[in-house]
Amino acid sequence: MILTNEQYLILIAIGFGVGAYGTLIGAGGGFVLMPILLLLYPGESPAILTAISLAVVFFNALSGSESYAHMKRIDYKSGFMFAAATIPGAIIGALNTGYVNRQLFDTIFGIVVIFIALFLFLKPTSEFKDSTRECKEVICRFRITRHLVEADGESYTYTYNPIIGISLSFLVGYLSSFLGIGGGIIHVPALVFLLHFPVHIATATSHFILVIMALTGTIVHIWTGTFSHGVHRTIALSIGVILGAQIGALLSNYLKGPWIIRSLAAALLLLGGRILIIAFHL
Repeated sequence: MILTNEQYLILIAIGFGVGAYGTLIGAGGGFVLMPILLLLYPGESPAILTAISLAVVFFNALSGSESYAHMKRIDYKSGFMFAAATIPGAIIGALNTGYVNRQLFDTIFGIVVIFIALFLFLKPTSEFKDSTRECKEVICRFRITRHLVEADGESYTYTYNPIIGISLSFLVGYLSSFLGIGGGIIHVPALVFLLHFPVHIATATSHFILVIMALTGTIVHIWTGTFSHGVHRTIALSIGVILGAQIGALLSNYLKGPWIIRSLAAALLLLGGRILIIAFHL
């Protein structure tokens, strides 16, 4: 699909907003971009749109991760472990997208994001506390403890069960690749509420995981030939997200953890409802 100059500028602007907000909350922006693509291109197949979204998420996550790396917020050991678990799920999800019609895809997409939004509204987040203090000796045998110090001197110590993290990451890999949303909207809440990651560490580490996960899904779409139909749109959107991701990373210094989670929940509720309206032609 060849774009006009005006269409290029519009997509670059959309990409900028998606990149800034997606990096701010560590979600990669796919959960915002995918509904926009569904609205802009009602006649396109889910496979083409998810291919575009995943490729853009990759560039957004790559740009944002570079900024978070300078802030020393990325838990690399956990990130590599969880990213490895997302790869098989991402491959299966990307392949399955081609077998789903548009209405069913929209319905699944809307339900998933509304469910996540309601969960976040009911439990927005609590102040982070050192989870190692509550870790009993027997339970701790199956857990990993991490200690991170940010570039500004802020330090965190947290403990989690790697088996839960790996299992969740496989599921996140599948859903994110299948829906084209990048997975951060699922991974960030999971890291915070189930694995007790500090919010800022969770968003940065999630972004790092997204680089590997989104790249995997994109490679599958390239291999199947789906991606070739969205190259021009991907280029325009990616230019915007690379610039926007830098802004989002900077803004993350000025927002507290609970507000990041609440803003994510509000956006998801609105977008999920809109997609369900489209699915049922209301």
